[in-house]
Amino acid sequence: MLIAHDLGTTGNKASLHHDDGRLVSSVTVPYPAHFAAGGVAEQNPLDWWNAVVEATRTLLAKTGTLPTEVAGLVVGGQMMGAVLLDADGEPARPAIIWADTRSGAQQRELEQALGAEHAYGILGHRLNPTYSVEKIMWVRDNEPDVWARVRRFCIAKDFIVLRLTGRLATDRSDASGTNAYDQRTGTWSSEVLQAARLDPALFPEILDSTAIAGPLTDAAAEALGLHTGVRVVMGGGDGPLAAVGSGVVAPEDGAYVCLGTSSWISFAADAPLHDPAMRTFTFDNVVPGSFVPTATMQAGGASVQWIAEALSADPAHPDTGRLTAEASADVDTDDLYFLPYLLGERSPLWDPDARGAFVGLARHHTRAHLVRSVLEGTAFNLLTCIQAFRASGATIDRIDAVGGGAQSDVYLSVLADVWGVPVRRRTIVEEANSLGAAVTGAVGLGLADFSAARALSEVTAEFTPDPARHAVYAQRHARFTEAYTALAPWFAGRPSVETTN
Repeated sequence: MLIAHDLGTTGNKASLHHDDGRLVSSVTVPYPAHFAAGGVAEQNPLDWWNAVVEATRTLLAKTGTLPTEVAGLVVGGQMMGAVLLDADGEPARPAIIWADTRSGAQQRELEQALGAEHAYGILGHRLNPTYSVEKIMWVRDNEPDVWARVRRFCIAKDFIVLRLTGRLATDRSDASGTNAYDQRTGTWSSEVLQAARLDPALFPEILDSTAIAGPLTDAAAEALGLHTGVRVVMGGGDGPLAAVGSGVVAPEDGAYVCLGTSSWISFAADAPLHDPAMRTFTFDNVVPGSFVPTATMQAGGASVQWIAEALSADPAHPDTGRLTAEASADVDTDDLYFLPYLLGERSPLWDPDARGAFVGLARHHTRAHLVRSVLEGTAFNLLTCIQAFRASGATIDRIDAVGGGAQSDVYLSVLADVWGVPVRRRTIVEEANSLGAAVTGAVGLGLADFSAARALSEVTAEFTPDPARHAVYAQRHARFTEAYTALAPWFAGRPSVETTN
């Protein structure tokens, strides 16, 4: 048996798999995240660890699996954050997660030193406050007492691997999401670290995602209810792992969309894909020697979750399924638009100052119109990303959907109509990240190869675009883009027109 952990923003989804990757059972253990004004987004790394312990023990008890039946464990999770460790390997402060956008000044410092386009050529990513290096610099510049205790840095899943094995390392997929990794050489970029004024000793060794990080320590085995013979595979970031969990392991497998808290479109490629306008970016894949060009919006599923909470009598238990069902195809939003920038935006805008907005709201609009416009707004934003991929030479003629949002027929129909391509639901949607981790673990343990992923999640439904609705949405997409363009100066706090006294 293999156990896979996926450290998401809202909780740890753990899954038990046969050694060929087939899913046996899964469990989710939630934990909090702290969001506050000014772009703050933080979590306690010890909450991640406690969730891993609880989920592991729950899986064993739930399935009657003996500890001796577990051969390996692999971890994946949220990318682009910053876990800062003291000399004892303990968190020096709460982890700054991917959604945090406080480090705009640090981004500008790097851009001035490196040049935006030159940095994009090194990293395969834009410089942006959502990445790890800018977050590390922010702590150095704003929390000197904390910084004095910082000795090492890692990403979310790396902290768990450290707790499991005593070894501090990262993999290429997570390293490529830090803004410190030279994608051309597969090493930490001395040029970027010099510009950031950061000691290379802060950064962990880089391993392949399939590498064995080590066996469980005695303390970890006791905490998890396992044995020290369990081998821990390094694992990777949730984006590349979701690709594997979607059966996308090679260019011929097409594209997929993950409809999670953040939402992204991606596909496998043999080389990084650089967009001349720098709207998209490229991660190293968990498949060695492969890459995953990606476009990620900050608040995809988070926008749907927000509107469901806002419209529910009990925000702690929103009826998201019922609300999205009400927003069916017969609901015409009548020129109502939603800008889904609740957490600023990465692709395609790269604007941390952007914010959410309803535009065109009228007295006759109901909650069904509001929900429908939220679904359409996320679809419009991702359409801009698809257009960027196509402008860079990528072929996207169908998209497979995973993540929690993929359970909604209404949502997938909206996506198909807006994008103009078939959207397919797969067998495994919420567990796609952990399935990708399990396959990566099986490869690392020598039990399978990545091609096995194709057979582990099958297509169960296909949503084809309606030509008439797609034609209307093409016009609405242009209006959606105009709405952001008009509001961008206001978001940034600048007057939209020159004024004189």
